[in-house]
Amino acid sequence: MDVVLVGRGNTFWVLPKGTPKLGETTEEVALREVREETGVTGRIIGELGSIHYWFSRQGVRYSKEVFYYLMEAVGGDVSLHDHEYDAARWFPYHEAIRRLTYANEAEILRKAGPLIGRYLAGDAAGATKAPAQLESESPLD
Repeated sequence: MDVVLVGRGNTFWVLPKGTPKLGETTEEVALREVREETGVTGRIIGELGSIHYWFSRQGVRYSKEVFYYLMEAVGGDVSLHDHEYDAARWFPYHEAIRRLTYANEAEILRKAGPLIGRYLAGDAAGATKAPAQLESESPLD
């Protein structure tokens, strides 16, 4: 199983994310941002949770919550990514976890392991459950 990340240079890699447009649901934001930032069209399989953080821009401090979803690639190509990042690239699951710059994003990806396993095993209903709803399981090998 591969994971698409976006990055700058060879050492900064993150999960795609972005800011909602007026009236968008969290799912619509996720699908749009993945398509724009990676060039890949996805289909949502399940929820992965959210990360809340603070950042500053031009001296103003902002609060942001990002909602993550497990997606299956159904079209597109990483060569079609926008120019917000230098690159969009597929990595094997465990390598993607190691390459992620932020520990909280790596944790989101670790929590995705059981959902990915259920989805690949053909349990689509089990894959839609949020990680907190799942029993403790080891991530994919």
